[in-house]
Amino acid sequence: MQNKNFKIKNKNSKKFKKKIPVDGKPKIKRAFLIPILENLYLKKWTRLDGVGAIIISPTRELAYQIFETLKKVGAHHDFSSGLIIGGKNLKFEKTRMDQCNIVICTPGRLLQHMDENPLFNCISMQILVLDEADRCLDMGFADTMNAIIDNLPPDRQTLLFSATQTKSVKDLARLSLKSPEYIAPHDKADTRTPATLQQNYVVVNQEDKMTMLWSFIKSHLKQKSIVFMSSCKQVKYIYEIFSKLRPGVSLLALYGTLHQDRRMAIYDEFCKRSKVVLFATDIASRGLDFPIVSWVIQLDCPEDVNAYIHRAGRTARHKAQGESLLVLTPNEETSMVEELKSNKIPINQISIDPKRLFSPQVKMEAFVAQSNELKESAQRAFVAYIKSVYLMKNKKIFNVESINFDEYARSLGLVVTPRVRFLQRLKKRKEKNEIEEKSDDDIDSAGDESNQKEKLKSIDLNALMAEESDEDDDFVTIKRKDHEIVEFDSETIVEDIKEARKSKILTKAALAKKIIKKKIVPNKKIQYDEEGKEIINTAKQLQSELAREYEENDDDDGGINIEKAKELLEEEDKFDKQRYKEKVKLKHREKKNKLKKLRTKESGKDDDDDEEEFDSESAEEPDVSWLPDYDEINRKQAEMSDEEGDQDSESSDDQIHRPPTKLYEKKRSAEEESSEEEIHLKKKSRKDIASKLTLNDAEALAMSLISK
Repeated sequence: MQNKNFKIKNKNSKKFKKKIPVDGKPKIKRAFLIPILENLYLKKWTRLDGVGAIIISPTRELAYQIFETLKKVGAHHDFSSGLIIGGKNLKFEKTRMDQCNIVICTPGRLLQHMDENPLFNCISMQILVLDEADRCLDMGFADTMNAIIDNLPPDRQTLLFSATQTKSVKDLARLSLKSPEYIAPHDKADTRTPATLQQNYVVVNQEDKMTMLWSFIKSHLKQKSIVFMSSCKQVKYIYEIFSKLRPGVSLLALYGTLHQDRRMAIYDEFCKRSKVVLFATDIASRGLDFPIVSWVIQLDCPEDVNAYIHRAGRTARHKAQGESLLVLTPNEETSMVEELKSNKIPINQISIDPKRLFSPQVKMEAFVAQSNELKESAQRAFVAYIKSVYLMKNKKIFNVESINFDEYARSLGLVVTPRVRFLQRLKKRKEKNEIEEKSDDDIDSAGDESNQKEKLKSIDLNALMAEESDEDDDFVTIKRKDHEIVEFDSETIVEDIKEARKSKILTKAALAKKIIKKKIVPNKKIQYDEEGKEIINTAKQLQSELAREYEENDDDDGGINIEKAKELLEEEDKFDKQRYKEKVKLKHREKKNKLKKLRTKESGKDDDDDEEEFDSESAEEPDVSWLPDYDEINRKQAEMSDEEGDQDSESSDDQIHRPPTKLYEKKRSAEEESSEEEIHLKKKSRKDIASKLTLNDAEALAMSLISK
């Protein structure tokens, strides 16, 4: 968690004045914040008193919005507040939990602090607030909420807020409410939704939803809209593919599997912009206040009426106007519309002009074919939607069998429909259960279980024989040889089949052991020539007889015999030298051939004559056997020099190999070089003077120098 999530200091009055609208009244988004601040202020609550109020919300985005609103409303109070949600730094939260007077949190992270943080204490807590109470108290949060309520003090004020408030006695009993009061400002109204909200629905086939959505976005480029879908994978794929298609308006995607910081950034960005489309799951349906949203499109049918109300409530907030569009398939229309109208929700059917529909299916197929990642994302979206439809409780509205899988897959840009494995498993289980039920009924009617089992075995055998006969008909028949026909019992065949099924699966480790036992060398490549003989690569194999003997008589003594290794290397070195000489000869021949070709071009000879010369040279190589072996001559000379020891220094210097002097010369400076030149000139001048003097003059000069 970052430092901005904890505010312990007051804000400037100038900054607070900027947030007040033109009419002079600040826009309060959460009605329970002012009562909390007033209650703690009247009780003279300080930072040393600990936690005074806990606000629990079902989603992180809603908790973040409540915290941001609290910073504006409570700017002039000295209370400290903390945002405690998942996806943030737990260690940072633990060190500051004892300093918070107002805690805004999600259920899971609050319970984690109650279990793990010794600094967190709720004994003196005054107010508990549940925002979107019906969602907090449903089956998804049941265990965590029960554990949280057990840790809270019984003497407290509990406030429940939601557009679709729960009235069940069980939920209220869990919170241990005493004489609760139910306040519903719109309870006596004709409709459960605001009058400024225009609600419509469209009947579209499942495979035409993408065309309808694309056409809607293209015709509403200058408006702010939210598109709700049933699963995270659908939102992810449609955001990716529509971003590739470039509709002409900025796109955003908000879903649960994103990192928390990324979710916060997307939420803030959507609130700031005026022309944008947000693809979202039901994570954005509850409580969030998005400013100036023009359209709410429910591309997938909501779970129930409460889910519809929360989705449609993202627009037409306060006194603003908005429009909601519900997209239904023909199978969902009748039952869903009846439920909405029975719950005081006025909704009208509209039709789409077919001239304004533009299908992006061809482009989607092209992008999916190019990118393997997009293809996998489309397959996951396909399976996720079918799974979400199957898991819905209301089977009158949601029916998996009514979906045309092939057409729906094509609408997502997939050429081949993916396999839905969980449906295949369910079908197999149903078939097994039906067979078992039928067999039980037959056994009961017959009254003899043993006879019935024999009948079932005979049926299985007949089916197996029929399958084998069908397979044999497809192939060419072969004449049968004369042999003895052995009769098999039906029971033995069934037992053999069962044993074969129960046999263990051959693992990779078992396969490796088998290969080692059979002495199979893996990754061995053998090449053959035209005659069928094996081509041996001499560079990769040992050629000397000594090496072969060493490999054959290789005993694992736990070490290396150094003397044998030296001998082996000396023997192999001879073959390496010979191979190297052959390579050098080949290079020389290639050079000679190139030179000859150049000479023939200059002289103007024909290519045929040149080829004949080349063939004659390659066929008749010169005999070099009569030339002396220089290696043996040098060896003999070295032996003679060691015995006699009277060779000259010049000859010894020639035989001894010395590195070039250039490697050991140091770089000299310009001053040293100039001083050496002066000394050289002086010596030269002296020699010139000495050569010009006579013998007597030279003797006199020498004597004078000696006397000095």
